[in-house]
Amino acid sequence: MPTTFFSRAAFVATCATLTLNAAPKPDSQMQAVLDAHASLKPKPIETLTPQEARKQPSPADGVKALLKKQNKSTAPEKVADVDNRSIDGPAGKIKVRIYRPEGAGPFPVIVYYHGGGWVIADLDTYDATPRALANAAQAVVISSHYRQAPEHKFPAAHEDAFAAYQWALNHASDLKGDPSRVAVAGESAGGNMAAAVCMMARDKNVKLPIHQLLVYPVADTAMDTESYRENADAKPLGKAGMEWFAKHAIPASAKSNPYLALVRAPDLGGLPPATIITAQIDPLRSEGQAYADKLKAAGVAVAYRNYEGVAHEFFGMSVVVDKAKEAMSFATENLKAAFAKPTGR
Repeated sequence: MPTTFFSRAAFVATCATLTLNAAPKPDSQMQAVLDAHASLKPKPIETLTPQEARKQPSPADGVKALLKKQNKSTAPEKVADVDNRSIDGPAGKIKVRIYRPEGAGPFPVIVYYHGGGWVIADLDTYDATPRALANAAQAVVISSHYRQAPEHKFPAAHEDAFAAYQWALNHASDLKGDPSRVAVAGESAGGNMAAAVCMMARDKNVKLPIHQLLVYPVADTAMDTESYRENADAKPLGKAGMEWFAKHAIPASAKSNPYLALVRAPDLGGLPPATIITAQIDPLRSEGQAYADKLKAAGVAVAYRNYEGVAHEFFGMSVVVDKAKEAMSFATENLKAAFAKPTGR
């Protein structure tokens, strides 16, 4: 009898462990996007060269494929004005795209950095998020490109990101913007750069952003967290994909740099209030939450929210994923609250 009891208990414990370690499942809307993306036959990024990877169908293409399947328009969300420009960077010109909402302004300003692991993607790939931010936050959004790896490894992209932020401070008034109300935002690698720009501004005695919106940011380089184990084979981003990005973008000597490994920064004090959003089905989830916790411990005001049943890249999918709408609403409510506070702090 005792043997039977312990065997049964061990069986229950084993089942519980398997359940805890099982990969989380996408909800029906997220799965529909993943299926549409898979129908475009993207190859595993870790099997490609950077040049090949840049030509692959993106999750944004998956959204368009799903909209076509649903007989819906694939036209981008309308904003009052879109202006493509090039600005001066530390090593040449940087492409930026400026989105303006309806009205005369002056509007608050958001400098936005797109994802792509510092290797792939561009302003077109990440066009949906800045459009939605411009309308929902009633802000001028400056979406900034940056030098990409492996042609330009760290810190090239971060240097360009900081240059774009400084340009925004100096030129906000020319764009119907308010230079006293400038925030930064980014997704994935772009979320990492938005956070790093805040640190760089503090470290270089440049005016701080008024708020930082970090959407599933890269916040460490160790790749050994719970969410990496849970989502090792997740789509559209798994552990092998992140290892591929790091191989091409991050020199071995830079893996502990606090502008990359945000959670290892020795001092997070004096940084702007943050909104941090993570996705359940994402290897980056644990480090995003850890960064939120470390900012709070350093006395920084943080609004953190994780969204269940959705994957990396969900944030710009509001037209087909309801939780993306919820996340955008959460983000823009916090941005608007930051913009409404008296400036000059």
